[in-house]
Amino acid sequence: MKKVIVVGGGISGLFSAYYLVHEGYGVTVLDQTDMTSGASFINAGYITPSHFIPLATPGIITQGLKWMLNSSSPLYIKPRWDMEFFKWALLFKKSATTSMVKKAMPVLKELNLKSRDLYEELLASHDFDFHYERKGVLMAYCSDKAEHEEREVAEQAIREGLEASILSKEKLQEIQPVFSNKVKGAVHYQCDAHMTPNHFMQQLKNWLLSQGVEFKFNQKVEGFTVKEEKIVSLKTKDTVFKADEFVLASGSWTSKLVSSIGLDIPIQGGKGYSMDVNRPTGITLPTILVDARMAVTPMNGFTRFAGTMEFSGNNDTIQKERVEALAKAVKTHYRDVEIQADELNKATSGLRPVSPDGLPYIGKTSKYHNLTIAAGHAMMGWSLGPVTGKLVAQEIAKAKTMVNLASLSPDRFK
Repeated sequence: MKKVIVVGGGISGLFSAYYLVHEGYGVTVLDQTDMTSGASFINAGYITPSHFIPLATPGIITQGLKWMLNSSSPLYIKPRWDMEFFKWALLFKKSATTSMVKKAMPVLKELNLKSRDLYEELLASHDFDFHYERKGVLMAYCSDKAEHEEREVAEQAIREGLEASILSKEKLQEIQPVFSNKVKGAVHYQCDAHMTPNHFMQQLKNWLLSQGVEFKFNQKVEGFTVKEEKIVSLKTKDTVFKADEFVLASGSWTSKLVSSIGLDIPIQGGKGYSMDVNRPTGITLPTILVDARMAVTPMNGFTRFAGTMEFSGNNDTIQKERVEALAKAVKTHYRDVEIQADELNKATSGLRPVSPDGLPYIGKTSKYHNLTIAAGHAMMGWSLGPVTGKLVAQEIAKAKTMVNLASLSPDRFK
């Protein structure tokens, strides 16, 4: 039996392990933590075919410059001298063009739709019993500017064949009466679904353990041994791990890991914050509060409030003003819903691995024929987990991939 090492115990790593097991490989998952926290556990839990427009769009540069130095804004860049970030930002700017966005859109749509189908196949298999609802996602807006932009995207989505409808303020109040009068309306993407991430992650981990997958916790990769065009082994502080194939599903740490073996895969960690409210809120529909860039999800037994994008390096520091900005947005958008002080104090953070062009890196590297990358999913990591794992397994098994991987190549910024 051929052995595969998967570095990273997030959603992409676990799904890579899942599909590799089905291909008959022996799998070991390494993670630098105890696998109880991080973006895969605290995210909004959305499966989002509606998110077919990448983060790198022409308008985001102007908006980002306006928000850049405001530490409570939806997008915050901490001033710091970081050459890797400067290089990434330049590539991001080059990617934020109309032509690049048009190229990325069909790729993201295909990935999201196929990944949603794989989630539903998983649920139908009866190997799992997880929370999954296809109620869609609301894009709710308060400002005229946000309304105009969201209506344009909705019209484009409908032309792309996605299920979406524009809701007036009155219709929105009918289906979600907890909204305040400040919310002018919403776009309802019926094509989307949602889950409870931390519950599913535990189920997937338990299934993998039952199939003989080994987990090695608190194992931070410190280097690789290479021979010609092959990774021979990797080492942590106290162990050397050998395998036939290696998968890096290592999120925001991928760039640093691969730089030691001569690869350039630009990724920056975009920090998001998350708070759970374990009491009734009256919120029944997953919603993105467009003006605040915030996601609200009714999960299995609680409501999750998550959002912001912060580029401040790979750390888990909680900035109080950013959490308070999320709480303020909740109070603005909903009537009689308020995040309390003890809930604010329990806020957590996670790093989304953001590529410059908004597309993930999935596939083999040209320099090392037994190294596969699965990283850079930005805010769609949860949504694209299954399709990422499936593609990784198909690549390693040398099978025909269900998606053309050319535009997802880890070598595309060489």
